[in-house]
Amino acid sequence: MGFATQNKKIIVENDLILDITMLPDVQNIEEVVVSGTMKEMTKMASPVPVDIISPKFLFKNPTPSIFEALQNVNGVRPQINCNVCSTGDIHINGLEGPYTMVLIDGTPIVSSLSTVYGLSGIPNSLIERVEVVKGAASTLYGSEALGGLINIITKNAKKAPILSFDSFATTWGEVNTDLAVKFKISPKINVLTGLNSFYFNNKIDQNYDNFTDLTLQKRVSLFNKISIDRPQNREATLAVRLFYEDRLGGEINWKPINRGGSDVYAESIYTKRLELLGNYQLPMKEKVTFQYSYNYHNQNSYYGTTSYMATQQIAFGQLVWNKTFLKHDLLTGIPFRYTFYDDNSPATLSNDGKTNQPDHIKLPGIFVQDNYNITPNQILLLGMRYDYNSAHGNIFTPRFAYKLSDAKNLNVVRFNIGRGYRVVNLFTEDHAALTGARKVIVAEKLKPEQSWNGNINYVKKVILNNGFIGIDASVFYTYFSNQILPDYSTNVNQIIYKNLNGHAISKGASLNLDFSFDNGLKILAGVTKMDVSKYEKEVKTRQILTERFSGTWAVSYEIPGININVDYTGNITGPMLLPTLGPLDPRPSESPTWSVQNIQLSRKFKNGLEIYGGVKNLLNFRPYKSTPFLIARANDPFDKNVEYSANGEVMATKSNPYALTFDPNYVYASQQGIRGFLGLRFVLQ
Repeated sequence: MGFATQNKKIIVENDLILDITMLPDVQNIEEVVVSGTMKEMTKMASPVPVDIISPKFLFKNPTPSIFEALQNVNGVRPQINCNVCSTGDIHINGLEGPYTMVLIDGTPIVSSLSTVYGLSGIPNSLIERVEVVKGAASTLYGSEALGGLINIITKNAKKAPILSFDSFATTWGEVNTDLAVKFKISPKINVLTGLNSFYFNNKIDQNYDNFTDLTLQKRVSLFNKISIDRPQNREATLAVRLFYEDRLGGEINWKPINRGGSDVYAESIYTKRLELLGNYQLPMKEKVTFQYSYNYHNQNSYYGTTSYMATQQIAFGQLVWNKTFLKHDLLTGIPFRYTFYDDNSPATLSNDGKTNQPDHIKLPGIFVQDNYNITPNQILLLGMRYDYNSAHGNIFTPRFAYKLSDAKNLNVVRFNIGRGYRVVNLFTEDHAALTGARKVIVAEKLKPEQSWNGNINYVKKVILNNGFIGIDASVFYTYFSNQILPDYSTNVNQIIYKNLNGHAISKGASLNLDFSFDNGLKILAGVTKMDVSKYEKEVKTRQILTERFSGTWAVSYEIPGININVDYTGNITGPMLLPTLGPLDPRPSESPTWSVQNIQLSRKFKNGLEIYGGVKNLLNFRPYKSTPFLIARANDPFDKNVEYSANGEVMATKSNPYALTFDPNYVYASQQGIRGFLGLRFVLQ
């Protein structure tokens, strides 16, 4: 694999030494995907378009987490939601983080409360690939897969390297370390253990607002995966991950004794998390697999004087039966999901507002999917799912996909349409609801969001004499009903939540180009143009914190003779609307177009050692350079000197000329500037 087939007639004589040179094949090896159909197949054969992120791609711009690595994937953008604690979510085609489901090895393990934590702390040394599906996937994966999904595939414990080590440090003082070890505890049981740690404890304030520019973090994650060899290659795996993080951002002079007090402001978040997941193929003639997962998430946090103490437990299990007959590949599943959620916010108060009432949500369901091979070049996929939500009742999500290709798979067209749904929990999904900077108003009983999503995808491969060109183009359209968007503008001191009295639309187009040449030059480039808007009473409004366009690129070249690789990566993001505070707020209501670019040099040695280093954020882009200030009222974070009128509106005064209250939610990009990095990677096969 990876080399071209040669047909030669060779006459073999006694003592003849054959010297055969294999010629590299510039075509991509047929990559395997599972996320689109919940069944392993080649990427080109899948009727659902799937983007694949390989470890090699991740190494082009080393980051301490998958969350940050996704900044170089076209149509996918990590969004930071707070200038103080730097929590964030993943936007796919302009849709916010809660619309994206995160899976590990195909099993849903991450909930809305912890999307960002599900993408942190997984050692890059354990990752086989990351698969991204853009568009509704609720038919197979249920709630939270309304806008797309991110599936982190970990390495096979049997095939992984014996030892993998990767560590780098930056000139800002960040240190990230990944370690993975494979060993046997018996001839049939293989174990893969990984450790990730990230440490950053420098209080940096380069814009002189007395607040940390980058959140302090102390994180450790332990991942353990067991694979058991069974008769007839039946699968049996079990994985456990333990995660702990201490995250702190706030005023430079904050000390632990100030936690929860009203003298010095900070956002201090302690997170404990346990994840367990696996699958077991039943010992029977038919291929029936039981998939299961459990996660426990505990968050102990203070946003100034506002405490947020939350516990969430999710248990998931499903039986999946796969049956192939004639031209049909049938997949049927019976899933069940139980969610327990409790916190000290209004989210879990009883209707009378006097007693605590934790959520207990039961979600049984059934789904069926038929992958029908009409001809060798045509595939039709039909699917449907029924769920019963104990709080919201019946939910039905159908799905349709069609794929057409030429005989050599050099031209492929895919058409997908599907329905999605999502049950909302505001306090687990919207950081602005937690900080206490604005009063949260839930104007009505919130109904589940629903959507219809359609996309058309075209892939073309062009084989050159000296290389390969890949073209991947898509158009997408999503229609939302019952959408819930935070209203920041009606009252600058409130966040008002209600179901949209109208509809919302996300539409656009994306283009990916892949160039690979025999001389060692490789170019990946992509651009996405989109419009994400809501329509209420026939009035169109752009969605806040959503860009009009974005682009990414990765250029790699191996310098002949000295075995040094050069990687130049970057992204560009167009303007987006920002949450300003009233008519006197001097901050721009729209962000500028900005770009983050990086360069890396790396050298591999024959013993498995690799040394790499470079510069991140070459242009030294930082949001504060284009605005008078980022954090509103950073000098008065507890609003002690804010004066209000009789009707509760903030008054402009000598000490508060812009009539503002403290608010850290005016943010669209990291404040981390230019920095160098140096790392070492070692693999023992």
